[in-house]
Amino acid sequence: MSYIITSACVDEKAADCVEACPVDCIAEGPDQYYIDPDVCISCGACETMCPVSAIYYIDDVPKEEESYIEKAVQFFNSK
Repeated sequence: MSYIITSACVDEKAADCVEACPVDCIAEGPDQYYIDPDVCISCGACETMCPVSAIYYIDDVPKEEESYIEKAVQFFNSK
């Protein structure tokens, strides 16, 4: 997994990241967007476009936001 969308996106869903993604790897969930690690090319376009700074490279996810890594895994495992 390369990028993670965290708590600032919950119920926000501005979708700027979706429009910026050149490979269409961002999926809409019930309460936030998720980045598909199997499609993401780690370009970072989504991170720079997020108006609420919810997107982090996986190695840079703040400790208090780490639960969103597992949340993303569960989202894509349930598809």
